[in-house]
Amino acid sequence: MAPELSGGIGGDTAALALKILVAGGFGVGKTTLVGAVSEIRPLRTEEQLSEAGESVDDTGGVDQKTTTTVAMDFGRITIRSGLSLYLFGTPGQDRFWFLWDELSQGALGAVVLADTRRLEDSFPAVDYFEHRRIPFVVAVNCFPGARTYGAHEVSRALDLDRGTPVVLCDARDRDSGKEVLIRLVEYAGRMHTARLLDSVG
Repeated sequence: MAPELSGGIGGDTAALALKILVAGGFGVGKTTLVGAVSEIRPLRTEEQLSEAGESVDDTGGVDQKTTTTVAMDFGRITIRSGLSLYLFGTPGQDRFWFLWDELSQGALGAVVLADTRRLEDSFPAVDYFEHRRIPFVVAVNCFPGARTYGAHEVSRALDLDRGTPVVLCDARDRDSGKEVLIRLVEYAGRMHTARLLDSVG
């Protein structure tokens, strides 16, 4: 879904709809974030974890998790008048990664949710977006009881490209999630503008 412009009554106003991906490892809080910020009832494709899945899904560190996203989560949030974000939460397990290419088509950018207790689970998503030159921010979901790390420490541990934003958040909190999305839109806007100027120059 590419960004869309649609005229209002009489063509006086334009509504901009942007596609955003919410990615990250298994059990990091993607479904929670989409559900917390969405102003519509979010679409979820969750299924109960099964014994068959235990042999292929790494559930270490998320022992209390009982469901998993098998296709995507979908939600919508209006950032301000005339600017809406369509949120697509990606499945976290490797076996569903074939869906990522379809979901990423036309996306302005992505949020990579990270859990500092399992930071290595963020590497595949970071690599995916860096390789495809899709702008992204890393949002560290601050789980209760997890050790707190600063943005610079997380950036260094993930070996992020210089300038890639790292923000701390609570995926359960609407305002916190909204701040992450605003930060992404601002960053992705700067990146796309810079690339456009480079191509023209």
